[in-house]
Amino acid sequence: MSGARQDGRRDRDAEGRARNARPRDGLGRPLEYGAEGVARQPEGVVRTPHDTVAEAQALLDAGRPFHAHEVFEDAWKSGPEEERELWRGLAQLAVGLTHGARGNTAGGARLLRRGAGAIEAWTAGTGRERPYGMALAELVAWAQDTAHVLEREAAAVEAKDWVPRLLRDVPG
Repeated sequence: MSGARQDGRRDRDAEGRARNARPRDGLGRPLEYGAEGVARQPEGVVRTPHDTVAEAQALLDAGRPFHAHEVFEDAWKSGPEEERELWRGLAQLAVGLTHGARGNTAGGARLLRRGAGAIEAWTAGTGRERPYGMALAELVAWAQDTAHVLEREAAAVEAKDWVPRLLRDVPG
């Protein structure tokens, strides 16, 4: 879908860049101009890693994985080079769940596996298994299990029913 409106003009942001200003639903799908949509995540926000994880978890809990993906994308683009693969992998998990909730089960499963692979590679390369309190091995297992369900069921999942837990309590 392009950023062109029915009147033929393109939506532009304050800097004049083309942006699709159509309202979006909770899974990021564009709605008709004038429809009531869900507030978008602001782009380009620099957050601390802990704030990124907390905000993304709140969005996932609310059934808004598309918006969580945008939070992770901000961290991927603004964070230190050595963490970009981690945040990109997390963004892929969130967008994989988005596709699964939209009914694109093959694409959702593929993105979940790609994100899990990126997180595993980052963990292997850094030796860090619990950055910022995240339980990466459990997230990878969740992604693989969810991908399997999407492929087996071949039907849209309810995003609120498939929320990954980014943080886990550590005993002791």
